[in-house]
Amino acid sequence: MMTRLVRDFVQIEDKVSLDRMIDLLSQARAALPQGSSDVTVKLRGDDLFGHRLTISFLRPQTSEEADLDARYERPVRAVA
Repeated sequence: MMTRLVRDFVQIEDKVSLDRMIDLLSQARAALPQGSSDVTVKLRGDDLFGHRLTISFLRPQTSEEADLDARYERPVRAVA
């Protein structure tokens, strides 16, 4: 089974309380699919466009996703 990088974005307001931030992170952790790995958290953005907390993780590809990917795979031809 293949793995696929899945990104989830959480928008952080300019002024968010520590309790709210802890609550948002706890909800994000609880929502991670089983089998998730390589979870990273990065703060991105700037003062002009705002900030966001980016949580990315790897999870096993579902069978439905694998079926869709298989439709678009190029057949490998043997070179003689």
